Amino acid sequence: MPDPAAHDAVARDAAETESVFAHPAVRPDRTASYGEHPDQVIDFYAPRDGQERVPLVVLLHGGAWRAPYDRAHLTPFADFLARRGFAVANVEYRRGQLIPQQNGGEGGGDGGAGTDGGPGPVAGRWPDTFDDVAAAMDALPALVATALPGADVRRTVVAGHSAGGHLALWAASRHVLPEGSPWRLPAPPPLRGVVALAPIADLVRAVELDVCGGAVLQLLGGEAEFKQRRESADPAALLPTGIATAVVQGRSDLTVPQAVAEAYVDAAARAGEMVGLTLLEEVGHFPLIDPVADACAVVAEEIAQLAW
Repeated sequence: MPDPAAHDAVARDAAETESVFAHPAVRPDRTASYGEHPDQVIDFYAPRDGQERVPLVVLLHGGAWRAPYDRAHLTPFADFLARRGFAVANVEYRRGQLIPQQNGGEGGGDGGAGTDGGPGPVAGRWPDTFDDVAAAMDALPALVATALPGADVRRTVVAGHSAGGHLALWAASRHVLPEGSPWRLPAPPPLRGVVALAPIADLVRAVELDVCGGAVLQLLGGEAEFKQRRESADPAALLPTGIATAVVQGRSDLTVPQAVAEAYVDAAARAGEMVGLTLLEEVGHFPLIDPVADACAVVAEEIAQLAW
């Protein structure tokens, strides 16, 4: 017999996905480059109320680190935050390239290619994805001074959704990267905090659950490379950070299950650090960044609590 609850969850997930991608992209007030590659750009949104010295929210979009998903789908959320009085920086970064299908077409969707390099979009680029996030974060203070003069970089919160949640947590942990890492910072980054939304926060647990169809192994280059590179890429291995961190997770998330967030929170506790975990009932993966969803207001409040 079919499981009515499972059917309802799938139907809700489909409706939530359709809703978030139905919003038209919102043009930024300014765009600046932090490198020479076309994907090394940041879109800036000024606070819509015109106030000065407001907190800066740095956004990192999701999409399983795969090429078909860029920052455009996060622009309505960026505008939502700007209308709530934040200055916003929406970061683009290099993602996995498309592998031609056997019939000559191009792959798409969240399933993507396997780690054997089969048809579809491969997740992430090692080390390019990490190079870009580090470079963007390092360039932001100077870029913000020109693009968002009303922003107060001393009150910066980094937020990311899904794969972007992984990158947000990673960006806040660069000072605890292994010695010799090209991304390591000598001191904690000057952040008020991190808000990770349905993040792929524990890479080991994500691999166990095959989150996004092998995306984590693709990001790091394969199974052998995963073992070598995890300590430089997994937020759950880069603890404690000493930076205030909040995780927001829908209990009905079928894309990045609640268990992944819980594994990260547990790892933080074992490292002696408390990470806030907000679990939202009957909420899936995308309402966290959907301006018309109640969950999005919860996210904005989590950001505000750290930023102000």
